[in-house]
Amino acid sequence: MAQGGQEVTDIHSSANQEKDSCAGCGIALQTETADKPGYIPQAALEREPVICQRCFRIKNYNDASSVTVDQDEFLRLLGSIAATKSLVVHIVDLFDFEGSLISGLQRFVGNNPVLLVVNKTDLLPKSVNLNRIRNWVQQKAKEAGLRTVDVVLCSAMRGSGFDHVLEALDEFRNGRDIYVVGATNVGKSTLINRLIRDYSDLERELTTSRYPGTTLDAVHIPLEDGKSIIDTPGIVYPSRLTELVPRRVLQSLLPEKPLKPLVYQLNERQSLFFGAIARFDFVAGAPQSFTVYSSPAMKVHRTKLERADELYAEHKGELLAPPSLAELDEIPAWTRHSLRIPRGSDTDIFISGLGWIHANSSQGAEVDVYAPKGVKVLLRDALV
Repeated sequence: MAQGGQEVTDIHSSANQEKDSCAGCGIALQTETADKPGYIPQAALEREPVICQRCFRIKNYNDASSVTVDQDEFLRLLGSIAATKSLVVHIVDLFDFEGSLISGLQRFVGNNPVLLVVNKTDLLPKSVNLNRIRNWVQQKAKEAGLRTVDVVLCSAMRGSGFDHVLEALDEFRNGRDIYVVGATNVGKSTLINRLIRDYSDLERELTTSRYPGTTLDAVHIPLEDGKSIIDTPGIVYPSRLTELVPRRVLQSLLPEKPLKPLVYQLNERQSLFFGAIARFDFVAGAPQSFTVYSSPAMKVHRTKLERADELYAEHKGELLAPPSLAELDEIPAWTRHSLRIPRGSDTDIFISGLGWIHANSSQGAEVDVYAPKGVKVLLRDALV
C-alpha cells in the first residue's frame, strides 16, 4: 500500500483514471446508496479529482470513518495480518459484546499480540464495579478462544479510560504497526480519531497520508517512528439487530447515555414487547423480576401472553414502535428462541443490538424470545 508522498501522487493522477472509479482508493463509484463503499453525490462527479465521499471526508475533514465490507473481504484482510509484525487492537462494544466480538480472530492474526479494547463503558450504570466487568470480559474472551495480552475498558466518546489505552499501546507495541479491527457501530472511528490526536504527532500530514493506495483495504496513519496505525474497514455481522433495521430505527437501539435498568415483576405467561422489534415471553416459572437493559429510547410494553399475538397484529408500527408499519417490511420476520434458565444461575438473556434482560430469580424459568431471523439470541453469565 502506498504511503506518504507516493499517496499524493496516486491522488493527483486522477486525470488518467476513468470517472467510474475513485482516484483516492480505486473503489467503483456509485451514486445510489450513501452508506455503501464508493458513494459519491451526483453533483460531485464534476469535481477534480473524482473521489468517493469517504476519501473526500478523509482529505478535507481528517475523518477516519470506517467503511463496511462483507465478511469474506474482511476475513481476507484479517488473514494478511498474520504475515506482519503488528499489535492487533480489537475494539468491541460492551453493550453488544457477543455481537461485536470477532469470532475466530486468533487464527487470523497468527502470533501477533491482541489488545482487547472494550468501548462504551459509559453506558453502564455508575454503580457497576469495573473490575468485575473486566474479569467478565476476560472470561468471555477466553471462552471464545481469544488470547489477549490485556483487556482495557474505556469510553472513546467520553474519553474515560483512554489513558489506559495509550499505556497499553506503549507497553505492548514494541515498535510494531498497530492494526485496529472491529465490527460496525462499536465506536472504532471515534477511537481511531482519539489515537490520531493523542498518539500520532503527524496531524499535518493526515490529509494526504491517510488515503489508501489503490484498494479499499485499510487506511494507514503514519507514526513518527516510521510505523503506522492501520484502520481496517468495519465488518458487518448480520446477526446484530443494528445491521438489519432501517437507519432511522438505529436512534432507538443505540443508547447515548447511561442505561437506566427497568425492573418488571412478572408472573408466568406475561410478555414484554420492545417496540415492534422483539418480544420476550415468560413462559413458565415462579413469579420473579426481570431487569431490562436497553436504550431509553426503546419503548417496552407489557401484556399477557394470551393477548400478545393479537396486540402485535393490531398495534405493530403504532403503539408498538419503532419501527413504523412501513419500516417493518424492511426487517426479517421473527424467529422464536426457546430458552431454559437453570436454577441457581445468574443469567442474562442477550439479544444482539437490543441489549439484555437479567433474570433476577435463582428459581429458574422458561422463556421465549422473538427476534428478526438471524439475530443472535443467547443465555450468558450476567454482566451486571
